[in-house]
Amino acid sequence: MTQGIGVVGLYVHDQDEALTFYVEKLGFRVHTDVRNGDYRWLTVQHPEQPSFQLGLFKPQAPLVDAATAQSLEAAVAKGAMPPLVLIVDDCQAAYKQYRVRGVEFTQEPVDRYGSVDASFRDPFGNGWKMIQAR
Repeated sequence: MTQGIGVVGLYVHDQDEALTFYVEKLGFRVHTDVRNGDYRWLTVQHPEQPSFQLGLFKPQAPLVDAATAQSLEAAVAKGAMPPLVLIVDDCQAAYKQYRVRGVEFTQEPVDRYGSVDASFRDPFGNGWKMIQAR
């Protein structure tokens, strides 16, 4: 039996804005974009990792109720969610490329633990740690 994780979701308050950020600024590509009434299943994937999808989900029914949706949006905006990790070949080069595209970093590249890492957030507060592959 084969098992694995196919989709990890992020909460965003505007899926169109999230799509622009992840596709135009980070270079991901759209995998799935379908609607069922007010609900939209939107996933993107890194071009070098086609078996894994990142879900860009609005906290709403059928995922959560209205009160939970408000709490989740507030928590994400405060940076309370654990960061995701993006592995890159060259952290300094990726940092420069993403800054040109408008990504706002919370930490410039730092050499530590035998590697280089930097941090940024998406427009909704979801944190990312960008780490140079060893």
